[in-house]
Amino acid sequence: MKNQEVKKNPEFLEYVLKLNGGIELNKALQISLNQINELDIAQLNRIGLKTYKEGKWTIHKILQHLIDWERIWCFRAIIFARGEGTVPDAHDQEIMGENSNTDELSIDQLINELRIVRQSTMMMFESFNKKILETNCKFFEYEMPLYTIGLTITAHQIHHFSIIKDRYIPLYG
Repeated sequence: MKNQEVKKNPEFLEYVLKLNGGIELNKALQISLNQINELDIAQLNRIGLKTYKEGKWTIHKILQHLIDWERIWCFRAIIFARGEGTVPDAHDQEIMGENSNTDELSIDQLINELRIVRQSTMMMFESFNKKILETNCKFFEYEMPLYTIGLTITAHQIHHFSIIKDRYIPLYG
């Protein structure tokens, strides 16, 4: 954190808490898994590789993005939970999206992978005790308790599922 002041309550964390509606982590993770299980695969298949606007990601890429970033956030959580000391680097979602082969994968495959990753995430956070969940995490210019990493994962899904619902479904569903 080269000469940067750490923000103890970053704006994005406020957004994360708002999207989750103030519920506790285990419940937020379970609700998010239920939302994955309730996706209308047939409807998403009808949309296929279309986008609502030129230059935007396909639903396939949105799903892969959720999978990739959940894994990245879980890596960060493990680093902090185990007191390893390394500050995880930032990652560029555009580069990651460009270098994926996700449009070659089926919606079924992507949703199944997202479901399995979420179940793994749930098990990881359930294994952490209160002390670990309240571990102070400092990275980039932010500082927050470890449990909010889990809420960031669920908020990220809420955000992207809302985009799919609001921008893709009306056009192609």
